[in-house]
This record gives sequence, structure tokens and C-alpha cells, in this order.
Amino acid sequence: MYILRKLKIWFLTFFRDIFVYHNSSLEFRAKLFAAIIGANKKVDECEEKILREIALEIYPDDEARVEILIKTTKEYVNKIISNNGLDLNELIIAIDHELKEVKRFCDKVDLAMLERFLVCTKEDKQTQLIQQRILEFLSNELLDFKKIR
Repeated sequence: MYILRKLKIWFLTFFRDIFVYHNSSLEFRAKLFAAIIGANKKVDECEEKILREIALEIYPDDEARVEILIKTTKEYVNKIISNNGLDLNELIIAIDHELKEVKRFCDKVDLAMLERFLVCTKEDKQTQLIQQRILEFLSNELLDFKKIR
């Protein structure tokens, strides 16, 4: 049963554009989490635990979406870390662009959820500063977009 579940999650993650309802919303959230986690240049146990907790809060009744959100977030973080066609600045620009293009995504940004990841970098002041800047940027963008709406 476990193998079948893992196979289902892999299949849905791989073909999420086709089979996952509201995939763009899930992708957007994954990018937000990846921006904060990617600033740390690693995904350790602390980030994984917080990511899982948040995913369960967002999708309490859908374990498949929880797993897809986690896997998608890790894909983005790994691209940032390995410098595989995506860096942190490009990701933030993409997030900003999506906020401008899809107005409902403003409602998907929960700064309090994103701030929870700061506890994982409390010993690394440089990384925490980058994360704070990302949060400030998102906060300012949300204020601007909400004025326009």
C-alpha cells in the first residue's frame, strides 16, 4: 500500500499540470516557500518539519496535495541550490510577476507562515537577513497590489 501511495504522489507531482486541481495556486505557494527556504541554500530537518506543518494547515483533508506541495517546493529549492536554471532573484521576480498577473494570488501570501521558517536560521544572521528582505519585499508588494485592487 505504501509503495502504491508513493507511486501515486510521484505520478501526480510529475503530471501536476494536467491532473492536479488548481495547480497554479499550488505552484505559486511552492515558489513562496522555496524563496524563503532557498535563501538558506539547504533543506534541513527544521525546514522540512515546518513545510510539512504548513502544508497540512493549507490542505488538511488532502494528503496528496500536501505531498505534492512539499515535493514541488523541494524541486524549486534544489534548482536554487544547484544553480540549475533558477536562482533566488529569478524566483522572486517570477513571484512578483505572478502576483501582478493573477490577482487572487495576493490572498495566497501568508507572511506569518513564511516567517515561521526564520527559526531554522536563527544562528545564521546573513541568511536570516536575506529571508527578512524577502518578507519585506513581499509585504511591500502586497500593499501595492491591494491598493490597485
